[in-house]
Amino acid sequence: MSEQVKFVDEDTDPYATSYDTTEGTVYTVSGGDWDSIKAPNEGKQERIVVNMGPQHPSTHGVLRLILELDGETVTEARCGIGYLHTGIEKNMEYRNWTQGVTYVTRMDYLAPFFNETAYCLGVEKLLGVTDQIPERATTIRVMMMELNRISSHLVALATGGMELGALTAMTFGFRERELVLDIFEMITGLRMNSAYIRPGGVANDLPEDGERRIRETLPLLKKRMKDTTDLLVDNQIWMGRTAGVGYLDLAGCMALGITGPILRASGLPHDLRKASPYCGYETYEFDIPTQTTCDAYGRFLIRVAEMAESMRIVEQCLDRLKPGPVMIEDRKVGWPAKLSIGSDGQGNSPEHIKEIMSQSMEALIHHFKLVTEGFRVPAGQVYSAIESPRGELGVHIVSAGGTQPYRVHYRDPSFTNLQSVASMSEGSQIADVVAAVASIDPVMGGVDR
Repeated sequence: MSEQVKFVDEDTDPYATSYDTTEGTVYTVSGGDWDSIKAPNEGKQERIVVNMGPQHPSTHGVLRLILELDGETVTEARCGIGYLHTGIEKNMEYRNWTQGVTYVTRMDYLAPFFNETAYCLGVEKLLGVTDQIPERATTIRVMMMELNRISSHLVALATGGMELGALTAMTFGFRERELVLDIFEMITGLRMNSAYIRPGGVANDLPEDGERRIRETLPLLKKRMKDTTDLLVDNQIWMGRTAGVGYLDLAGCMALGITGPILRASGLPHDLRKASPYCGYETYEFDIPTQTTCDAYGRFLIRVAEMAESMRIVEQCLDRLKPGPVMIEDRKVGWPAKLSIGSDGQGNSPEHIKEIMSQSMEALIHHFKLVTEGFRVPAGQVYSAIESPRGELGVHIVSAGGTQPYRVHYRDPSFTNLQSVASMSEGSQIADVVAAVASIDPVMGGVDR
């Protein structure tokens, strides 16, 4: 272990101190002219260890980076995680299967519909009802996920631009994202963490004018997104901060288990929507954008291209929407809900409550037990994976045959992708570390589950 040294001039600063550690003597720099500071223990290897954080360096959450520096050059980079303390996975063991949706939606809070879908697909596999999910519900799931992919990528571009000084890019990104969040609020009543996708289908159908409003929003999104591409694509200043920065080739991605835009920026067109289709993705027409630059600029280009492909998929979803149920017909699984907006906010419509109450006593008892206790899932385990905005989002669900999960564990792409920080940053300048982390687009809510 090399000796840990921080420069000091004890001759000119009487308050400077030093102390011994297991790694050697640590010196404290305090004031004075930098040119006059002398390095003690000359001839020995010297280093400066800097904590970048715990703060918000281009990330959606709290990340700590421990950097070992040789001047401005990063010689070692490590990630410190665990600052959110959510305990979501453990809490789910004490909630019924439907209540679990309200927990998982808060993991990667920029991609809540992906968290919900991965979980629900796993529960439906354990129940053996995958083929019974209504077509309209599946189409709505795909549409909501692709809209969510757009909103998530917009945050990645906005925050990444902000951290590199492109404040106009941040303004554009959040401006477009508002259009998508308005759609989410119109359909689910919430802008995020909606718990909208549930085992068996979705919580409620689209509002009467929902399809029309989505169709009207898509052309505006396309028009406005052109502002971002005109501003940043082939921009020499932007390329100067991103081209060749955060380099990670295909071999490195494969060794570290990296997925998503980082992997596709190394030239491999791997996307679970194509490689292992779910929700009928094999029936949609869309392309998998790739780059061969292996750098932050290539990942930026991929996210821009993926948003265009997501809009293609949303348009196909709108064309496929046919009247029909949005929840499985099996009343032992399907959650009874028909939401409306009344004087008390959003909740079950009075007509729906009247329908439930006016049925037989046995039906009312069944409704009560389903809502309070939940349905039972046969014993077993399953792994369900989907393509989130950051890569492979997988969930391993274990059931002991009860009304609550025995274990739920997520394979969050942000957690895995953070392994690449060292490879991307070591040997680069401090300023490039921020660009590299921004290109990973980690969401710490998904990391600290």
